[in-house]
Amino acid sequence: MSKGLAAALQEWKIQEKEFHQLQESHRLYLQKLEEVSKLQKYVAGSIAHQKKNLKDNLKSLKKFSKGLTEEENNVVEETKERIRNMPNLILQMETFLPKKNGIYLSLVLGSVNVNLPTKDAKAEYKDEYERFKLYVTVILFLLSFICCFFVNYRFLDALLNFLLVWYYCTLTIRETILISNGSRPDGESYQSFRIQFLAYCLYQSFVQYLQYYYQSGCLYRLKALGERHNLDLTVGGDCLVEEH
Repeated sequence: MSKGLAAALQEWKIQEKEFHQLQESHRLYLQKLEEVSKLQKYVAGSIAHQKKNLKDNLKSLKKFSKGLTEEENNVVEETKERIRNMPNLILQMETFLPKKNGIYLSLVLGSVNVNLPTKDAKAEYKDEYERFKLYVTVILFLLSFICCFFVNYRFLDALLNFLLVWYYCTLTIRETILISNGSRPDGESYQSFRIQFLAYCLYQSFVQYLQYYYQSGCLYRLKALGERHNLDLTVGGDCLVEEH
C-alpha cells in the first residue's frame, strides 16, 4: 500500500471516529433539549400556581387588618410587602420562558417563540437592533440627499418610499420582540414622548381629512368640466396625476 493511500485511510478513520463522537454529542443535545422543554413547562406551571397563591394570600391577610397587636400587625405588614415584591421576581423568571405572542406578533409571525433563552442572547439582539437602526438611518439619509439634490428619477423615489415603509414596519416588529424579552419602554421618557406623538397623529389625521374633501372637490369640478379622466388622482392640493 502506498504511503499516500495509507495516509488517506488514516485520515478517514480519524474523521469517522470524530463523526461518531459528533453523533453522540447530537444525541445528548436532543436529550437535553427534551429535558429543557419539560422543565420549562414545569416552571411555567409553577409560576401560574404561585401567582394564584399570591393573590389568595394577599386577600386572606387583608381580612386581619383589625384587632391585631402591634407585633402581629408588623408581621402582617412585612408579609404583605414581601408578597408585593414577589411579582417582580416572577416577571424576571418569565422573561426566560416561552410564552404566547401578543396580538401584533401573532398576526405577523404566528406562534413562533421569540423569547431568547439567555441574557447574552437578549443583549446581543438588543445591540443588533441598535446597529440596524443606525445603518438603515444612514442609508435613508444618503438616498434622500441624492434624490433631493442630484437625481430626479421616479424609480429612486419609489425605492426611498419602500425603504421607509419597510424600515418602520421592521422596526416595530423588532421593538415588540424586545418588549417580549423584557424591555421596558413604558418609562418617563416614553410618556413624555407619547403625548407629543399622539398630538401629531391627531393633527395629521385632521389635515388629511380636510385635504381629502378639498382634493375630492377639485377633482369632481375638473371631471365635470371634462378636463380630467375618471381614473385621475389628486396629489397635494389641486395637482393631478393621470392614471392610464
